[in-house]
Amino acid sequence: MSWIGILLIGFAVADLTHSVRRTRHLPECVGALVVLVAGLLAGMTSGRDVVAMLVIAALVLLWGQTVTWGFGHPGEKAAWLPLGVFVVSLVAAIGCSGLAGQASGPLARWLGSVSLPALAGADPDRFVLLLGAFAIQLSTGNVLVRLVLKSTGTIHPLANGSLPPTQLKGGRLLGPLERVFILALALGGQVTAASVVVAAKGLLRFPELSSRHEQQQVHEMTEYFLLGSFVSWLVALGSFVLLV
Repeated sequence: MSWIGILLIGFAVADLTHSVRRTRHLPECVGALVVLVAGLLAGMTSGRDVVAMLVIAALVLLWGQTVTWGFGHPGEKAAWLPLGVFVVSLVAAIGCSGLAGQASGPLARWLGSVSLPALAGADPDRFVLLLGAFAIQLSTGNVLVRLVLKSTGTIHPLANGSLPPTQLKGGRLLGPLERVFILALALGGQVTAASVVVAAKGLLRFPELSSRHEQQQVHEMTEYFLLGSFVSWLVALGSFVLLV
């Protein structure tokens, strides 16, 4: 589980860095550095784990480069490359997870000494995976949504990855909040409450979706809302599946 968690953390840090400082090559380099530091903190120091950390760092660099290219290229198919990198990296990490060493080191010692009831005595491997799962709900979830929207021709993000102005406001902030909320509720066994959040989003967006004067705009905004929402929910639910 530790390899999966560190991979997700690397992706998340790279995307968060890009959202704060959109400098070429910097976000993925920061993400790769965090991967190596996280590996050391989790006691990933065996030969096999060191090789895995280097591979994961390389995948984070590749992710950042392909995301930049996917958003910058005018063609819709360009978005499939970073999506493929994400899926293949995650599937490979899951497939090789049985080879990962047990997380230990400073992280395990800290978890053993922390006084917070929710963290006291927590398994280090699960903690790393939990941290990675929640981290990708933030900026990485938004990136995945925008890549899917571009790949399907639903909407074309700008070259820097941000969405062009639309009538539906607040998605950049509401998306991460919604995903974190759904994942937290699902982990707490409140799946019904999570479904209420999903239904409430549709109700809150209904006035914006139904107030268009032109029918074509109604169809475009509805497709944008539905596809973006389903991809966003899939990110949260997929993370939940990794944790159960």
